[in-house]
Amino acid sequence: MRFAKRLAVLALTPTLLLVTSCARHDKSETFYLVSANLALPYWKTAVAGFNQSAGRYHVTAKVAGPDNYDPQAELQELNHAVAAKPSGILISVADEALLKPGIEAAIAAGIPVITMDSDAPSSHRLFFIGTNNLAAGHLGGQRVVEKLGGRGNVVFFSMPGQPNLDERLKGYKDVFATHPEIKILDVVDIKGDARNAFDNTQQYLTQTGATKVSAFICLEASSGKVVADAVRRQKVTDRVVIAMDVEQDTLAEIKDGTIEATISQKPFTMAYVGLKELDEVFHNKPQNLQKDFSADAFAEYPYFIDTGSALVDKANVDVYARSAAEHQQ
Repeated sequence: MRFAKRLAVLALTPTLLLVTSCARHDKSETFYLVSANLALPYWKTAVAGFNQSAGRYHVTAKVAGPDNYDPQAELQELNHAVAAKPSGILISVADEALLKPGIEAAIAAGIPVITMDSDAPSSHRLFFIGTNNLAAGHLGGQRVVEKLGGRGNVVFFSMPGQPNLDERLKGYKDVFATHPEIKILDVVDIKGDARNAFDNTQQYLTQTGATKVSAFICLEASSGKVVADAVRRQKVTDRVVIAMDVEQDTLAEIKDGTIEATISQKPFTMAYVGLKELDEVFHNKPQNLQKDFSADAFAEYPYFIDTGSALVDKANVDVYARSAAEHQQ
């Protein structure tokens, strides 16, 4: 009889273990993804990764932020998220100076914060997940040098003040510093509106002589296809266009030959891993979230998780196009 009871307990053990392991996760555990420009395909890809990760971990995912580039609106959404007292926040920082107080408020309230895509290193965020943007700039810069033969004028399209874009610009400048005959004519602030890139490209295409623009470089996703459109409309074939990210339109322009190359990132991976890491922190929260873990050689957390980047051109564009098509199915 005693032996039979022992067998009964052993038989129940796997079930008990299963219940215990599943009890860690609950739909009441809510994680936020906060960003600007949520209408862009890049962010739709990131949201897909965030939601898929939430499904795997059986938690609730919420996405907040403006559809356009509006750091002030992003701050308002961050403040709303903090007030909701979620289990964690994953945020892409459009303006570090503006959003840092909101990040600090979350940390002070005991809410773990991880940055993705665009960092806020001066804040107490736990760590950053995303592209090594300096390296991405180096990749693009090397291709520009190669195509221009080490000389020519270039124009950038960016949104100065956004940390990831500024890092990419620095990467390009690092490369150009060793090629003094490559001159930067302008860094155009598109102010979150790709039409500004189109209008400026049309204007620069009319310049000749010493101010002729040899290369147009896009540091964010939305401007590549419109710059390519402006170049095509004027039937110009001797300019180099470098884009950012692997949207379908951008890949099509590479196949067409109007865009020379683009730099790929992994927004799906950033957001998927971001929720996964927040879940781990939430269930194993450190005693002090405000600690500077970057200065701790025995920290539980990395300073930076690099999700990778790569140069995409005619040689490998079909690989990326197939991957994008499979993901949309």
